Amino acid sequence: MSAAPERFHGLVGQGVAAIDTPALVIDLDAMERNLHRLADWCRARGLRLRPHAKMHKCAELAKLQMAHGAVGVCVQKTGEALALAAAGVTDITITNEVVDPAKLARLARAVRAGGTRFALAVDSALGIERLARALAEAGVQAPGSIDVLVEIDVGHGRCGAAPGEPAVALARAVASHAVLRFAGLQAYHGAAQHQRTPEQRRATVAHAAEAVAHTRALIEGAGLAVPLVTGAGTGTFVHEAASGQWGELQAGSYLFMDADYAANTADESAPAFEHALFVKAQVMSRPGGRAVVDAGHKSHAIDSGLPRVWLPEGLAFANGGDEHGVLRGPALPALGETVWLVPGHCDPTVNLHDHLIGVRGGLLTGRVERVLRVDARGALD
Repeated sequence: MSAAPERFHGLVGQGVAAIDTPALVIDLDAMERNLHRLADWCRARGLRLRPHAKMHKCAELAKLQMAHGAVGVCVQKTGEALALAAAGVTDITITNEVVDPAKLARLARAVRAGGTRFALAVDSALGIERLARALAEAGVQAPGSIDVLVEIDVGHGRCGAAPGEPAVALARAVASHAVLRFAGLQAYHGAAQHQRTPEQRRATVAHAAEAVAHTRALIEGAGLAVPLVTGAGTGTFVHEAASGQWGELQAGSYLFMDADYAANTADESAPAFEHALFVKAQVMSRPGGRAVVDAGHKSHAIDSGLPRVWLPEGLAFANGGDEHGVLRGPALPALGETVWLVPGHCDPTVNLHDHLIGVRGGLLTGRVERVLRVDARGALD
């Protein structure tokens, strides 16, 4: 693990003006309000919370979430799981399929080493057989050494076995290996997260819940218990919870809240989440009629649209390329002035940065409280 770069030395305790630009900044007060709101919401309903750490990729934040009630975290990649486990995160679910023998061998060695409880999603007999083989080759023999979730496609059209009998066959295949523990179903509808109205999201999750209930009944009818259904995200978790089918929620973006999630019309029954992740930028040029900042799309992802200008208000952001952003509006900031941006999509934005700078006391008058390492940055394997 590399140390924080020299530009961060002595930064803790200084005011926000000392943060060099562009930089990815967390408003710690807003983040902690988001943290408590969802944890309390789940606790009041008897639901397990397993936040998606692929969003922040930071072991310190994963541990913070677990300290406030999360049962563990989830990730999408083997590399993310191993990076967070190496940094002391003790309960990690990989909510994705892994069929490559080399990746499974790395995971099996981590299972053998202990210290972290792992779970993995599967949607094929080949994936199950290769996982069992990797564990055997690593010398892992204890019954139920790793939890295995059968993923079903509940409408997203990405990974997942078809609901019903195909999932039953996979559950049986998992149960045939003593070293594996059939832990239930993975059922996540990613496309539903960004349907803009609560009515759209409710209807989509209702169809997903029917597929879950049907599959669950068939597996239980085959003599296998279904201990858990896990899934849901920041956009839909209120509907998965209301269905009674899901026992564990995987919302992740709630902690930071990006501009794309904020574009959803909120569900009245959901906690109110605040923007907590910002790109600090600086006006570097003031040609006539525009201001140019030093934060281009090397500092923020653009797959879900360009960032919003948070402060100063009333400005529009236009793409200026890799290193530049162009601002237009009636009252342009002066040369050298600070501009705060809300990224369109927090997950890939975080993956562009090695560190997150945590500020206490607000963006305007706060002070740097901590510098957090993005432990799983670039862990794409």
